[in-house]
Amino acid sequence: MTTGLLAVIDMQRVFAEPGSPWATPRFAAAAAGVRRLLPAFAERVTFTRFVAPDEPAGAWRAYYARWPFALQPPDAPLWRLTDEFADRAPHIMDATTFGKWTPELATRVGPGGRLVLAGVSTDCCVLSTALAAADAGVEALVVSDACAGVDDDSHAKALDVMALYGPLIRVVTVDQLIGT
Repeated sequence: MTTGLLAVIDMQRVFAEPGSPWATPRFAAAAAGVRRLLPAFAERVTFTRFVAPDEPAGAWRAYYARWPFALQPPDAPLWRLTDEFADRAPHIMDATTFGKWTPELATRVGPGGRLVLAGVSTDCCVLSTALAAADAGVEALVVSDACAGVDDDSHAKALDVMALYGPLIRVVTVDQLIGT
């Protein structure tokens, strides 16, 4: 069994549905990687959800002025996990920030723990989470073929940037992590 906590970042309808302004083109490929990872972590999995705040503050006001469709409550359909993961999420954590390295996630990982990251998008929420975890001294593994970016180029660039943080952050594949 693989060690650490698997954090599955934002596998939500808003990023999966082709008609969404935030659709991630390779969402299905990332989902396939996540499905392969889940059995290796059993109950040591946290699914995260990006949700809008009740009232945007600071620079988030300009962000939501650009994306007003997203100012919906946490129980709105766009924020739901996709159907394939909704019943497979032993623990769900919401955050109104791109980065999901919150006190709650830190507690779930534990001191000196390992955080394994998969999900969307590589170049936003996965990147933000990995950098914050690394700064906290947590070993972070980003599973490249269980992530997807806003496009292939941004995905590759984000992986390259995170690899620069080695050995705090390591970019791995599903096969490297769990074997075949």
